[in-house]
Amino acid sequence: MPKGGARTRSGPPPDPEALRRERDAGEWTILPAEGRQGATPEWPLIELTDREAKLWDRLWEMPQALMWERYGQDIEVALYVRRLVQAEQPDAFVNLGTLVRQMADSLGLTTPGMRANRWRIERPNEEREMSAGPSPTIAPTSARARLRAVAGGSG
Repeated sequence: MPKGGARTRSGPPPDPEALRRERDAGEWTILPAEGRQGATPEWPLIELTDREAKLWDRLWEMPQALMWERYGQDIEVALYVRRLVQAEQPDAFVNLGTLVRQMADSLGLTTPGMRANRWRIERPNEEREMSAGPSPTIAPTSARARLRAVAGGSG
């Protein structure tokens, strides 16, 4: 186990709603919920399998694909697809699963990966409208009321 230094998942996650954004190391990128539009890039590796082709097409429709395209990460995405397909096999080594998770993090395909890259997916319009209205339940405001609501006690 390496010692010292920052790690991807160490410390509290960055808060996109933080009041002191100027202290943050950078701004958050809001990705459109509808994802990337347009043709899927050409497969950059050799010998594309049917399973790889399906995953490749699906990944390039995701919102994160806009950033991969911007930074020219087609080879990284292709290597992720290839390793994922290998990890799906029943006789795959366990460490291959770990590699796939790490690759997914770096490509922003996981929640921690999205946070590390400072990416957020914009909420669809219907969801924004629903969240803008009053809440159907009234949440307790004081700490004592919250404890009472959780514990079911009176006091």
